[in-house]
Amino acid sequence: MKLTRKSLEKGSKRGYLDGQMLIATPTMQDERFARSLIYVCAHSEEGAMGIIVNQPAPNINFPDLLVQLDVIPAVELIQLPPRAGEVVVLKGGPVETGRGFVLHTPDFFIENSTLPIDDGICLTATLDILKAIARGTGPANAILALGYAGWAPGQLETEIHSNGWLHCAPDTDLIFGLDTNIKYNRALGKIGIQPGRLSSEVGHA
Repeated sequence: MKLTRKSLEKGSKRGYLDGQMLIATPTMQDERFARSLIYVCAHSEEGAMGIIVNQPAPNINFPDLLVQLDVIPAVELIQLPPRAGEVVVLKGGPVETGRGFVLHTPDFFIENSTLPIDDGICLTATLDILKAIARGTGPANAILALGYAGWAPGQLETEIHSNGWLHCAPDTDLIFGLDTNIKYNRALGKIGIQPGRLSSEVGHA
């Protein structure tokens, strides 16, 4: 799915997974998505788009990224609000990895830039939200993802039918939790699956 404003603004229809979490199963063929947990931002007949929320971007932290993107000068790092230092930088997916996508709570909104998704989760992909976080006027909770995961029309449905993905409802800890290592097992727990039994349960639900 090519990410466009139109594709993200389409309303959720019955049978689609907008606002849900995808949980990769052991039968997932693509190594890039092994043990991944994905928040689905858009899902329609045109395809799907989501953000991986449990794969930290290696050797990148949010304050340093603000400097690299010229959001703030390096001399102002010491003045960053504590909340800015807690923003996790993630590998959001293999598509457009040089572009940043911020999932955040709805207490921050930019007209014509912020897209409400579901259950109080919004997506903003402009530098304005990074500047707001650096000033201490951004959302209460946010994660920054580099890139996203995309599926062509019917592709996600095929992968689900092939037992590549399970899904569950999101919660704030699954999306914004600082400890990314526990998110995958927590998501499995939400649907009553113990991680050690996952391989034997897939396909028998």
